[in-house]
Amino acid sequence: MLGLTLALRLAQAGRQVSLYEGAEAIGGLAGAWALGDVVWDKHYHVTLLSDTRTRGVVAELGLGDEFQWVETKTGFYTDGELYSMSNTLEFLKFPPLGLIDKFRLGGNIFYASKVRNWQRLEKIGVADWLRRWSGKRTFERMWLPLLRAKLGESYTKVSAAFIWATIARMYAARRTGLKKEMFGYVRGGYARVLERFAGKLQETGVTVKLSHRIERVEKTGDNFSLSFANGASETFDQVVLTIPSSVAAEVCPQLKEAEKARLNGVEYQGIVCASVLLKESLGPYYVTNITDDFVPFTAVIEMSALVDKAEFGGHALIYLPKYVAPDDPLFQETDEAIKARFLAALARMYPRFKPETDVVTWQISRVRQVFPLPTVNYSAQLPAQTTSLPGLHIINSAHILNGTLNVNETIQLAENAAKRLLAAE
Repeated sequence: MLGLTLALRLAQAGRQVSLYEGAEAIGGLAGAWALGDVVWDKHYHVTLLSDTRTRGVVAELGLGDEFQWVETKTGFYTDGELYSMSNTLEFLKFPPLGLIDKFRLGGNIFYASKVRNWQRLEKIGVADWLRRWSGKRTFERMWLPLLRAKLGESYTKVSAAFIWATIARMYAARRTGLKKEMFGYVRGGYARVLERFAGKLQETGVTVKLSHRIERVEKTGDNFSLSFANGASETFDQVVLTIPSSVAAEVCPQLKEAEKARLNGVEYQGIVCASVLLKESLGPYYVTNITDDFVPFTAVIEMSALVDKAEFGGHALIYLPKYVAPDDPLFQETDEAIKARFLAALARMYPRFKPETDVVTWQISRVRQVFPLPTVNYSAQLPAQTTSLPGLHIINSAHILNGTLNVNETIQLAENAAKRLLAAE
């Protein structure tokens, strides 16, 4: 979505633009795939009412009226029990925490929602900040399992700005959703959005080439020579790379060593995500957060608690994501090994669920570099978007400073970058 939006905005400003995609289809992390006869998003995505950039682009593509808005519920699985955490009363009844713990946790979340100086939080470790405001017991019982599920042991490097950005996004959703978690999706999912996006790019004069994975970018004179894995080569006067930072350092040998060091210094978290089509729903919750360590995945995302089951042929669709470091052994495990372990844990969580009869189809996505870890003092160490080679720009999710990785933040980054590039000409 970053590359697509950049290409569109630059072309709309009258520039000649070519877009090269390493995969066989556009979309990247927002791409879609087939689960049997069902075509839906490869990874879970949701639009909030406050996601004005996403809604604006979707409207520009002619799909603004195709949004469906639904009030969702949130579950928590802790100590072997499933609890609803969808409103204040359910929060106050939540058994794993005492009354004082709940007040401290609620106060912590409310305080975070009022913080405006996120740069100050960048200087504080997330664990230290949460212990201070939520208390040791709440941190150990709630925050620590959630941090480890999302960040692994890298949570020790991450700043408090990470949890602030997460809370700020949800509070923005509730402000525009009448204090409710109103989430939205476009009929047909991102497959439909991306189809329209491809058409829009074509109308605007953008050349799109698929299966062109970049291998080398070198400057010769006033132009750049691009070499691709399929043997193709091209020449341009300006290049924008939206690939992960470490990959950019590898394919751009003429960058200064200090630039390469900054690019390689960006630490990423990857994902192994199972998409599972079921005969029946597991429960009423869009997201079920998990604090029990026997569960091998980060959360249960039940997309059919948000999306009409007609989109899935009457079935239920769940995602079982596991966030891991790029070098985690999980990437090397077979699909069958992951499937056996994930479904066994799911059956333990939901006793009515029977893997041998309830699973319609199953697929696994593996992506080693999904989102950069917002480490302490992150913005001070961030690589610049414009490099020492005039005309070469590296813009990727590492440049999302005061938010979380999602489609809305990605589109905002692209649109701001396009304005800056055009203004610098």
